Amino acid sequence: MVKTTYKIEGMHCTSCAMLIEGELEDIGVKANVNYRTETLDIEYDEHSITEEEVRKAVVKAGYSVK
Repeated sequence: MVKTTYKIEGMHCTSCAMLIEGELEDIGVKANVNYRTETLDIEYDEHSITEEEVRKAVVKAGYSVK
């Protein structure tokens, strides 16, 4: 399992965080998003999910990953 933290840009409320978490859960990633600190803490199986898939899910939700 891989655990990592990303900086997310564009969030401004709890709904933003929930939207990102939902997109990530759909692809099998455990996510904890904090809109105040603009951080995304995730845990995923690197044999099933790639970092690129994680980034695409965040972008799909309408946000950018640093």
